[in-house]
Amino acid sequence: MSLITLMPSGTTIEAAAGTTLLEAILSVDDKFTHKCDGNATCGSCHIFIQEGRKGVSKIAREENERLDMLVGVGSKSRLACQATVLGTEDIKIEMLGFDSGF
Repeated sequence: MSLITLMPSGTTIEAAAGTTLLEAILSVDDKFTHKCDGNATCGSCHIFIQEGRKGVSKIAREENERLDMLVGVGSKSRLACQATVLGTEDIKIEMLGFDSGF
């Protein structure tokens, strides 16, 4: 089990190992942008993992290729739909969606 802190709101969620960050976020914010339903084809769930990057799965080729097509990507960038919680450490993410309630 990991604690996920959503910034800038500071909301904290408990997430079990195997849960995607998108699933965790949607449990408290059903308006969070995710246009492709978790298939890594749109990039709309782009987030920054500020802390706890070793607590999520590694970036797979498909996610990396999608991130390469987005503007504003950095070393902390992930797609929430593809990053799976490992349950080994707590995670702090920065929400980037402008229409999100956070």
